Formats: sequence, structure tokens, C-alpha cells
Amino acid sequence: MVIMAGTVMLAYYFEYTDTFTVNVQGFFCYDSSYTKPYPGPDESSDIPPVLLLSLVTGVPVLVIIVGETVVFCLQVATRDFENQEKTLLTGDCCYINPLVRRTVRFLGIYTFGLFATDIFVNAGQVVTGNLAPHFLTVCKPNYTALGCHQLTQFITDDNACTGNPDLVIKARRTFPSKDAALSVYAAMYLTMYITSTIKTKGTRLAKPVLCLGLICLAFLTGINRVAEYRNHWSDVIAGFLIGISIAVFLVVCVVNNFRGRQVEHENSAVDNFSQMPMISIPRVESPLEKNHLTAFAEVT
Repeated sequence: MVIMAGTVMLAYYFEYTDTFTVNVQGFFCYDSSYTKPYPGPDESSDIPPVLLLSLVTGVPVLVIIVGETVVFCLQVATRDFENQEKTLLTGDCCYINPLVRRTVRFLGIYTFGLFATDIFVNAGQVVTGNLAPHFLTVCKPNYTALGCHQLTQFITDDNACTGNPDLVIKARRTFPSKDAALSVYAAMYLTMYITSTIKTKGTRLAKPVLCLGLICLAFLTGINRVAEYRNHWSDVIAGFLIGISIAVFLVVCVVNNFRGRQVEHENSAVDNFSQMPMISIPRVESPLEKNHLTAFAEVT
């Protein structure tokens, strides 16, 4: 809980405060890479932030709750409930239901990864200060005052822009793409959850279709950012790499591919076996020892 609270606070400071100053990156005069038309605020996008956040928060919660409930009901129906994991809470009598434990665990790790992705993306944007394709459109630099007589002249003046300061600051925070990172993180986490948890015979075609659909939606989000001149291809690719890396790390190293703990009765069986008394085997007399005793008897 302490780690989660710290992660949420750090994401808040990156997102809604000016605690971390954005790096001011220079530009060349009349650079065609940054003269694309201003696409308008993010709310006017084909994939607005409200829709994206609703999908990356609501869809995983719904899929994990439904998936864990179905798996739990199948275990109860097949009388396999006693073989499932139980987490000891206090003493030897209080246990958390495996349905609740697994659901809270998987959703908690997903939420932590979502905030971690947001922090990595915001940190990259603040440090790099990469310019958006429409930067010069919202910057509105006074080329005459800046002395832009050649296209190769590089401008590093912090006060070069005469446009809306809020739009200029936002146009400096594009690398990596936050929309691409969040969408592909949610898609990869759900894809690995579905392929690792749902293993019924009737889902051989349904699982690939569902997983590919989620990944395609994430890639469409990145393509939309480039098509609307909100991000460069490099921004989107970097966002994809961050989201995929965090999702794979959490699934493989933290939740162990969504596997439960070792079955309790198996551990007790191993312990009982180690505590079993050793079987006494009768001693067998060696032939050499027998001949030696016979010879000794004849001499005496």
C-alpha cells in the first residue's frame, strides 16, 4: 500500500503540477518536421482521453473479474475447490477465498503497472522535451526578431515562442506517446491473462481472436496519434516499447504468469513424507563372517 500510494503521488506530481520542469529543446528555422497544422485539443481527437482512460481502466477490471469468477465456478463444479490455493490470514482458521485473493492481486498489480507506465512516460517527456509535429504552428516564432535568415540556423532562445504558453508546453511533451504506452500496456496485460488463465477446449479460436483484437486496438491508437499530427512515429514506437516492457515484467516476474501458489495438500504431503519413520531392515549375516565364527568354534 505504501508503494502504491507513492506511485500515485509521483504520477500526480508529473501530471498536474509544474514540479518537474520540461526541457526546452531548440529547433531549426522553418523546420518542416514541426510545421504540421494544429489538430486542436486532445478532447477533439477521434480517441479522446476520456474514452482511452475508460477503456484501459474499465475493460481489464471487467475481464479479470468475469474470468476469475468463471474459473472459480468451474473449480467448484468439478469439486476441485479444495485443491486450490488458500492464503493464511491469521492463525490456522482464517483464510481468504481464492476468488477474492486472485482478483485483488491481479487487479492491484495491473493498477500499479498503469501508474508506473504513466510515470515512465511523463519522465521521458520532461527529460527529452521532444517537439510535436505541430510545434511551430502553436509556437508562432517571430523569425525576423530571431534573425532566421537561413534554414540551418538553430534557435535555442527560451522566449522564442509568442503563442499560447500552455499549448507550447504541451507541444514539448510528446516523447514517448502516453496514449500509445497506456493502450498497449492494457492490451498486453489482458492478452497474457487470457492466454494463461483461460484454458478450456472450446476457446482455441476465441482466445486468439480476442487477444489480436485488443492488440489491434492499441496499435490503432498509436496510428491515430500520428495521423492527427499529435506525435511522431518515434514517439509512438517508444510508447509501445515502454508499455510492453512493463506488462511483460509484471506478468512474468511479479504474478508468475497468473499462476497460483503451490497446492496446500501437496506441501503437507511432502512434509508428512519427510517426517515418516524410517523402516528397520533386518541384518543379513555375511558368509565370510559365518565361516570365521565356525573356524573359531572348532579351534576352541
